[in-house]
Amino acid sequence: MHGLTQHDKKIVEIFSNLGMPKNLAKTLMYISQVDECRSADIENGANLRQPEVSVAMQHLAKKGWIEKRDKKKEGKGRPIYIYKLTSPLDNIIESVEREKLQEIESVKKNITELKSLLNIK
Repeated sequence: MHGLTQHDKKIVEIFSNLGMPKNLAKTLMYISQVDECRSADIENGANLRQPEVSVAMQHLAKKGWIEKRDKKKEGKGRPIYIYKLTSPLDNIIESVEREKLQEIESVKKNITELKSLLNIK
């Protein structure tokens, strides 16, 4: 079974510092290192609880970074889904970078407008 290394944990910490929820960052790091996996694999490998993985997977799917497929199984019970990353990590990092740069520009614009309204140079 694959787990997060110290290097992975440092990457998770940086994603978290950039505003990404830690559970999402852990899920992203785990799923980026396997071809495909089940949510139970992520729970074990990223040391997360099922609800945390579920929320993270919904967010990743909404961003278009993962895809989910049904795994055929025998009998009754809960369906099993298989997940895989559909966007390479470098594309995901570029997306995060664009988002953060837009936030910076928005903050600069607001500060400039505030100074203007208060006649501060």
